[in-house]
Amino acid sequence: MSEEMYSVEQVAERLGLHVRTVRGYIRSGRLRAVRIGKQYRITRADLAALTGRPVSSAGAVAVEVSSIVQVDGVDRTAADRLGTLLLAGAKTVRDPARPLRIQTVHDEERSRMKIVVLGGAAATAEVLHLVEAVLDGGSGLLVREVDDA
Repeated sequence: MSEEMYSVEQVAERLGLHVRTVRGYIRSGRLRAVRIGKQYRITRADLAALTGRPVSSAGAVAVEVSSIVQVDGVDRTAADRLGTLLLAGAKTVRDPARPLRIQTVHDEERSRMKIVVLGGAAATAEVLHLVEAVLDGGSGLLVREVDDA
């Protein structure tokens, strides 16, 4: 399968730049391009590398969801367990073009944990379902272990 390629003019139009600016990026090495005859062609991946974000096809809609979940009454051990579970779950996301990003913060003074999730709608929904299942499901993950000494 061949990758979609853009001309210098198409890249300039997509980025809102002058054609000379795009050619300057190519000459300086800031933007990778392939020379075909007397013209440059830029792949979708190279354009994404320049902009730092995926390039969507014309008409395609890119959706990213930002979610912040606050969990009260969580001690450090439980927060570490939940954070590890969520980070492991994020590694199983099947779309490498749109990775799922998860960050957790625990406030010991307030016994509060915040979970920040950034990603596609479906992947974010899966993570939120996982959080709900762990917190409501009585999984025992967040229960402190008591020694019978």
